[in-house]
Amino acid sequence: MSRLASAARRNEKAVRLSEVVAAARRDSVEFPPFMANHLPMILVALDRLGADTARLEAYAGAYRKANGLVSINIPERGRIGRGNWRDHFGERAFEADYRAFFAGEVARVGSTQAQALYLPQLAPGVAASALHALMRLAYANLSGDPEEVATGLAYWACAYLPLGTPSAEAEKTEEPLEILLGLRSRLTGPPAKPETDLLWHWMRAVAALPVFAPVPGALIVTPQTMDRLRRASLALLASTMTFEALHAVTGCHWLRLIAPTCPAMPAVISGFWTAIAAVYPKIGMPLPLEEASLEAMQQSPHVPDWEEIAAVAAKRDDEHDISLAFSAREEWALTGDRLYQVVAARRLGLA
Repeated sequence: MSRLASAARRNEKAVRLSEVVAAARRDSVEFPPFMANHLPMILVALDRLGADTARLEAYAGAYRKANGLVSINIPERGRIGRGNWRDHFGERAFEADYRAFFAGEVARVGSTQAQALYLPQLAPGVAASALHALMRLAYANLSGDPEEVATGLAYWACAYLPLGTPSAEAEKTEEPLEILLGLRSRLTGPPAKPETDLLWHWMRAVAALPVFAPVPGALIVTPQTMDRLRRASLALLASTMTFEALHAVTGCHWLRLIAPTCPAMPAVISGFWTAIAAVYPKIGMPLPLEEASLEAMQQSPHVPDWEEIAAVAAKRDDEHDISLAFSAREEWALTGDRLYQVVAARRLGLA
């Protein structure tokens, strides 16, 4: 294939991806009962993992049917404006209104400036929809898609979820795992169970416990914090391979994607780890593996290469298989830490 023909083919695929994501944007950011709609982000991840156009279209159709996605009509103008945009945080009934508002703001000032203007106020609610609003905005930045940026900001606003405020009780530390272990030492009985098993319901219920009060604001954010978060998240996932810990690893990737456009990263990072702490009791608060055990796992033999991992993930239907494989590969490319390769392979049953 000539270079010209290859470029034309890539452009055609990019155009089709944009069209499939745009079609997915016509659905609500959640589906009953308040489950995160991963479709727009997973389409991008599948594309980056090497899936062809036919696979993207098939996945979109199957995901929509399997999850009963709900269409949403976005008004040209809604009940939200610059004067009252903070008045309905966390009210999902205002999703369409927030989407109309942020679409207007992105058109007015551009997607980068819109994030700079609004993320400082949104930062305390980063746990929105169990961090999936953060995911949506991160993938919007990855794709450079202004309409997705508007949707991500709207998602964050209508699902806004603060998990307490920093207090004098906060046990300040630069080590993320110390925060989890401190909560483990205080929470000696079973946590109050939420009304459903949804992650964000767990976050909200655990955050309401008196023993959780020292967690918000406990993480001291420094230039080294993201490296520490990556290692702590990897340790948690490698130790447990749980669905909840998976979000800690992928979430570090999402934080990196919004960092260039977010002037409130310390607050977002702190709130992110507070959210992870709030689901730690859901998995039984296990002790992470010791460093020697992690290093041994890092050197595991018979782990397939990233090309094989990507190829297998691109054929999976589980959105979390796809999400982890993609984010783990991206974080490995940044850090060179082979443990990302190991946990991605284990999630896919390849090691």
